[in-house]
Amino acid sequence: MEAQNCRVDRRAMVKSSVFGLLAVSLPNVVYAGTGLNKKSRMPLRQAGPNSSFPNIDPEIVSSVVGASHFDLEKVKELVDKRPELARANWEWRFGDWESAIGAASHVGRRDIVFYLMDKGARPSIFTFAMLGAYDVVKSMIEFQPGIQKTMGPHGISLLQHAKTGSRMQDTMSSTAQDNLKRLVDYLEALGDADGETYLDVSPEEQEKYLGDYKYGDGPEDGFRIQLNMRKMLALGPIGGFGGALYKIGEHKFTYNGAPSVVIAFEVENGAVQSLTVHDPEITITAMKIK
Repeated sequence: MEAQNCRVDRRAMVKSSVFGLLAVSLPNVVYAGTGLNKKSRMPLRQAGPNSSFPNIDPEIVSSVVGASHFDLEKVKELVDKRPELARANWEWRFGDWESAIGAASHVGRRDIVFYLMDKGARPSIFTFAMLGAYDVVKSMIEFQPGIQKTMGPHGISLLQHAKTGSRMQDTMSSTAQDNLKRLVDYLEALGDADGETYLDVSPEEQEKYLGDYKYGDGPEDGFRIQLNMRKMLALGPIGGFGGALYKIGEHKFTYNGAPSVVIAFEVENGAVQSLTVHDPEITITAMKIK
């Protein structure tokens, strides 16, 4: 790529820590044989600890948080072996932190939530909202007015967590269903429990942003703008998943509701030329290549 097609400030050297997944090396450690006659013993070659040891392997943390969205049996396989994983947290990108129980909460998986709590997970107001714990959530809001405006993982609001609680209503008692409805009605009445209000983006406007953008010569030195499952614009690495973009101004978006991150597109004669990611630690401009 020509130099004029890439503008990265001096802090962009840390881009791999911002956009890449952790690359975990698994070194082997050679253990020499013991005993008097060492010539008769071959060295034993065994797998050593991962590069983050004594921290838990990041791939395992990522697996349990990912599985907590949909796969109870996989979660059990991981957490039964290491119950501390019930408290696992993962940063997807740009400070989008998500715990295993947080993942199960925003998708309405009551079964996974109850299992994780039995194993020591720490429920939050979002968990209680999904479970329809009317008295608990109401008491928390009354104790700390305004907490209902706090956003959960991926920028998902407290009200949306409560509404998602009906996903497994066939497993809920009539009392639990009534409490969930009371909670949804209560949160709606507050008027500010559904998060920030962002600008609309029409399908025609979305179309012009879609594509790949490069800021370097490497195959992973770039971004892809595509539509996610909710038909929203999403930004991620080329070949990887992305987080939703919420429109906050003309050709300007924030990433999954992260207040400190702005993605701005440069448009000339109606055509998108580049995008610039503004993060407190780094600013990168990538040119659209297709």
